[in-house]
Amino acid sequence: MKVLMLNSGMTTTGNTAIALNEVGKTLAEEGIDYEIFHLPTSPIRDCISCHKCSRDGRCVFDDDPVNEFAAKAKEADGFVFGTPVYYGHPTGRIQSFLDRVFYSQGGNFAFKPGASVVIARRGGISSSFDVMNKYFGISSMITVGSTYWNMVYGQKHGEAEQDTEGLQTMRNLGRNMAWILKCIEAGRDAGIKDPVVEHSNWMNFIR
Repeated sequence: MKVLMLNSGMTTTGNTAIALNEVGKTLAEEGIDYEIFHLPTSPIRDCISCHKCSRDGRCVFDDDPVNEFAAKAKEADGFVFGTPVYYGHPTGRIQSFLDRVFYSQGGNFAFKPGASVVIARRGGISSSFDVMNKYFGISSMITVGSTYWNMVYGQKHGEAEQDTEGLQTMRNLGRNMAWILKCIEAGRDAGIKDPVVEHSNWMNFIR
């Protein structure tokens, strides 16, 4: 089993990476593999609602790692998305990225557990956490929590290492993720199949 993590922080060693690595170390202790996918610092395009992904099965823009990440997501068993807080919200980069990933290849996430991890200097944690979790709720995913909201405090590079409660929350998140993955595996081994999802009854009251 493998968990795919997404780091939308601007460095591979910053506070977001510190939080994700704490989750990863715990997953490894539980026998779960993990990979941290670092968003590049280059701009990420927004979704333009061209709908070509419904025909091609991938995002039409191939100049950033959206399709690469979606391919990895197909093989992954669980997910952790990490973001700093900018103006009380997740970064624009991760929102543009996830909008396109989920819109173009959302089936790669269905019936898999996901967790969001949010890092801030002080405020904006709850609103950012809420935005990130919405991707799970609309995609038939299982949202994984911890012993507190999945958050770590830190502003300057490396300050997250001083938030002992936040890092504890990350470790408990890792254990919860591992437990859910093992429960899903046990269920499938016992013959329990994924749910059948209905898609046909879309209502549009605006004519």
